[in-house]
Amino acid sequence: MKRRFVRLFLCCFTLVSVSCFAQQRPYYTQYILNNYIINPAVAGIENYWDLKVSHRMQWVGLTDAPVTTYFSIHGPLKRSAYDVETATSFHAAGQNPRGNAYWQDYQRPENHVGVGFAMIDDHTGPLSTINAYGSIAYHLGISPKTNLSLGLSAGFSQVSLDASKLDFLGGGNFTSPYNIDPAVQGSGVLNTVKPDISAGLWLYSKDYFVGLAAQQIVPVKVIYTTKTNTVSTTGQLVPHMFLSAGYRFSAGEDFTVLPSIQARYINPLPIGVDLNVKVQYQDIVWAGATYRVQDGFAGMVGVNINGIMTIGYSYDYTTSELNLVSHGSHEIVLGFLINNKYGDWCPRNLW
Repeated sequence: MKRRFVRLFLCCFTLVSVSCFAQQRPYYTQYILNNYIINPAVAGIENYWDLKVSHRMQWVGLTDAPVTTYFSIHGPLKRSAYDVETATSFHAAGQNPRGNAYWQDYQRPENHVGVGFAMIDDHTGPLSTINAYGSIAYHLGISPKTNLSLGLSAGFSQVSLDASKLDFLGGGNFTSPYNIDPAVQGSGVLNTVKPDISAGLWLYSKDYFVGLAAQQIVPVKVIYTTKTNTVSTTGQLVPHMFLSAGYRFSAGEDFTVLPSIQARYINPLPIGVDLNVKVQYQDIVWAGATYRVQDGFAGMVGVNINGIMTIGYSYDYTTSELNLVSHGSHEIVLGFLINNKYGDWCPRNLW
């Protein structure tokens, strides 16, 4: 009887958690700093290796709220000869290396292959997910100033359920023997490992980008296994679709403005939309804002410290009922430009 109850509970819990509770992949506020974490077609877009480390604490103040940490690195399989020393390698006083003259002379990267790797650790209450995958992308020139990239990533997702954190009676007292079913109490952490495959397209030029990505494109059932039995559910890891677009324009000689939009679709949830704007002074400091439709706002700031290191920080404010128990969300992103031979202080093809 107890085992039937456990199966029923885990079925309901998994259905709610992986099929109905928001999206199964983590939120990122500063994805504009690392589009690779969303779209594998971005791999190798620059002529150096781009390493990013990020930590996000979502809905601070809410017990067992999501916490996400990721590491990613990507770059060209072979450095191209197109990369030559330009004005962006220097920072002469009173001059903007990313001024109008630079963009007038912009040339697209040569055809090349990019590769990358990412690992994402995401925790929400008793559920935790580790995603690890490698990527490959091919960047093809379709005009003198425009490239189209096709990317594919493959890896695994490990979904874990910590049975010790399950509260069957909703009392919130996990130490009480009346709140824990003995059939589950000794189960520890229940794990399931599934394939994780994603694909993407990325069209980019000196003034715009458009990206389409499909994460987790192979739907799979979630099955947990204990030492004594197997709990099978009808819940699934479902595909996530992302559409991104942005346009860069100059506001005078020293400022660049990048409005952008990202739309997300995860069946059966409604479409989610982020409206963003990023303003950059020369190629040194930047600030931005996001409006997440029917959810909240976010502010972002960052600095390109030198040709090796960048840092960005964002704060999210939720306008939904979560703001009654949440103190907002914090996210920090550290970036490192590896083998940046000519000392660019910020990317040439991603802004």
